[in-house]
Amino acid sequence: MGRLPEGWAAYESRLRISDLVPPRRFDAPVWDGQPFQGQTLLVTAEQGLGDTIQFIRYVPMAKARGGAIVVECQAPLTGLLEGCKGIDQIVSCGQPLPHHDWHISLLSLPYVFQTTLETIPNEVPYLKLLHTVERVPGKPLRVGLAWAGNPRQQRDRMRSCRFEELLPLFEVAGIHWVCLQKEIPAADLDTVVACDRVERVNLSDFAATAQRMPGLDLVISVDTSVAHLAGALGVPVWILLAKASDWRWLLERDDSPWYPSARLVRQRTTGDWKEVVRRVSAELEGEVARHSK
Repeated sequence: MGRLPEGWAAYESRLRISDLVPPRRFDAPVWDGQPFQGQTLLVTAEQGLGDTIQFIRYVPMAKARGGAIVVECQAPLTGLLEGCKGIDQIVSCGQPLPHHDWHISLLSLPYVFQTTLETIPNEVPYLKLLHTVERVPGKPLRVGLAWAGNPRQQRDRMRSCRFEELLPLFEVAGIHWVCLQKEIPAADLDTVVACDRVERVNLSDFAATAQRMPGLDLVISVDTSVAHLAGALGVPVWILLAKASDWRWLLERDDSPWYPSARLVRQRTTGDWKEVVRRVSAELEGEVARHSK
């Protein structure tokens, strides 16, 4: 509903739900936003990879109030976050933690900073890449595609779709498709292998995926970490959402205050990806026409 201050306060209850945030003990107190000059704040990632990518934007705001920032994050993201402004040290989850005077869970930072819709820090890109694949002008429209998230996520069956449901997209002429799916779901593998419209590239980690994105004109993704990565890099991204979408996408909007380059395409009927694909196909034809001018 966009009532963010109320939402952040209530969302602190997640820290008492072990399925969301496994309980941990720290020797240092929880940071409440006070200045910490000459001290060290430990920021711990939680939940999914997309959550970390979305909320790492708050680290520079915390850095402005004190000394050193140590970020503990999921191992697949360490290479990606190395260039993030405000981070002094990165530690992979499970590794020994350095000394710290304060700690805070990453998704508690919007609560500390009392973020409203109007004050969401949304300057993009906020991830720094050392190397990128540049877009070549005059070439066919290059579109990256991701259709499935982590199957262990509780809502994955709602947010992900089958590759075969996207096949009508490939009937739109004038597009070079690039697969941004690092791991192909077993149920989709035969269909993907049989499809000759999608270039499969070696995506060793999130840093490699990020390096490819500036070379694309557009990314189309379900609600997964690829969508957050494109948004964090300022790459145009169309995010395909289930009818009962996640809280961060708000209600009935087709834009996102978190990601200025994002467009939201929502299901009109629960589970109906076919209608979503029809709308996206029609929009893609317009994108191809504009690109070819």
